[in-house]
Amino acid sequence: MLSDDILSSQFIAPQRTRAEDTKFQRVKVSVLGRYMLADRREFPCQVIEMSPGDAMIIAPVAGIVGERVVAYIDQIGRIEGTLVNQMDGGFVMDIAASPRKRDKMAAQLTWLANKDILNLPEDRRHERVVPDIRHSTVVLDDGRRYNCKIIDISLSGAAIELDVRPAMGTPITLGRMRARVARHFQNGVAVEFASSQEMLAVVQQNLRVE
Repeated sequence: MLSDDILSSQFIAPQRTRAEDTKFQRVKVSVLGRYMLADRREFPCQVIEMSPGDAMIIAPVAGIVGERVVAYIDQIGRIEGTLVNQMDGGFVMDIAASPRKRDKMAAQLTWLANKDILNLPEDRRHERVVPDIRHSTVVLDDGRRYNCKIIDISLSGAAIELDVRPAMGTPITLGRMRARVARHFQNGVAVEFASSQEMLAVVQQNLRVE
C-alpha cells in the first residue's frame, strides 16, 4: 500500500511555460508501478512512455484532469504531479520535480531505454544505481583521454555515454578504476571493472576526477 501521508500535505504544482512543457522528449519504456489519486484510491499501472517532465500511463482508472497523482514506479521511484490528459486506457501526468531530480530521472530513463541494446540480464550480479556525480573521464592505454557521463554503475561495471567506441575487450581507466569495454550501444559503452569492489561508495569515490 502507498502511504497515506504522501497526500497529507498541501500540494501546489509549479507553474510551467509552454516551452517547458515541450522541453523533455519521452522515451518508450515498459515499467510497472502503483499510483494513488487524490481520494487515496490506489491502483496498479504500467508506464509506456516517459520523460523527466511527464509520463504516459496505462491505468484502470484515469481520474480527472487537474487531479493530483502520486505514483511509485519500478526502477524510477516516487513521482508526483498533475493529471493533464485522459487517453484510452489510461492518462498522461505532468511530473513536478526539482532540476536535480529531473537529471537523475533522465539518467534512469536512458538506462531503461538502452538496457535491451546493452543486452544486460535483469538479474545482473550487482544492482545498478545512478551516481551523485555523473561526469568522469576515460583514459585509454595509449594516453588518450575523453570526457564521459555515467549512466549508471554497480560493483562490477558501468554504462557510460562516450563519444568514441573502443573495441570490445579494450582496457581503459574510468576515473581511477581499471576496466575493460564489454559492450557497445548507441550513445556509449558498457564496461566491466577489473576487480569487484567491496562497497559501492568506493566505486563512486574512485570515479571522481581530481
